[in-house]
Amino acid sequence: MSDPVQTLTDMIDPARARAMQATIGHTPQIDRGDPLPPFFHQLYFWDPQDPAELGRDGHPKVGRVVPDMGLPRRMWAGGRLEFEAPLLAGTAAKRLTYVEKTAQKEGRSGPLGFVTMRHETWQGDTRCIAEWQDIVYREDPKPGTRPTPPEAPTDEDVAEPAGFDTTMLFRYSALTFNGHRIHYDLPYATGVEGYDGLVVHGPLLAQLAMLLAERQLGTLTRFAFRATAPLMHFETAEICWKSDGTVWVRGPDGRQCLTGTAA
Repeated sequence: MSDPVQTLTDMIDPARARAMQATIGHTPQIDRGDPLPPFFHQLYFWDPQDPAELGRDGHPKVGRVVPDMGLPRRMWAGGRLEFEAPLLAGTAAKRLTYVEKTAQKEGRSGPLGFVTMRHETWQGDTRCIAEWQDIVYREDPKPGTRPTPPEAPTDEDVAEPAGFDTTMLFRYSALTFNGHRIHYDLPYATGVEGYDGLVVHGPLLAQLAMLLAERQLGTLTRFAFRATAPLMHFETAEICWKSDGTVWVRGPDGRQCLTGTAA
């Protein structure tokens, strides 16, 4: 096994988890010693860099932890998680990060760069979470090259509405220390990256999908997801669940924004 490209530590402050609960409309109740809900580890292990070390999009510059694929636009395209043991609030933890693989391909809209990062979250001698994060890099948009989004299924067993606004996106960006400007800088999101508005974080959609899956299953041991189309801050979505373990996020026009599987 290769050496980690980064090791970060964190005390897993329960106050940050309670702030996240408030952000998504849940009653804040997590205290020291409580297990975190699935995917709440995204709130921790910040990697703050001074302004000179940031790229144009607000993320840390590539080439330090994430390899430089030579393309300007970044998107968290999906991921896979294995929840092996509870991650406890108020207990010291560490995250080891590895570069799993990289690839470059030619897509319909131009060159693409793919990076898979593997993260392992430990408390003491126990590995609590194994996670694979898929990142896609691409060129700046060209006029007329916006892809047609897939259509979401309509045969769900449960559908929960989810609304978003600029305050929610700002709070989630702050809690995850995510500086990507597509989530809070409207002129950048619409002018430079070509979106119709501020983009709802893919991990935030995945978070809501995981919590719905956990409510249906009782516990969550595995989850995999893929972002398929952006959702804007002014849109209301539906978080959908089917009893075979599939989940998806449906936009107001019926497009599929995210799809996943849970167990």
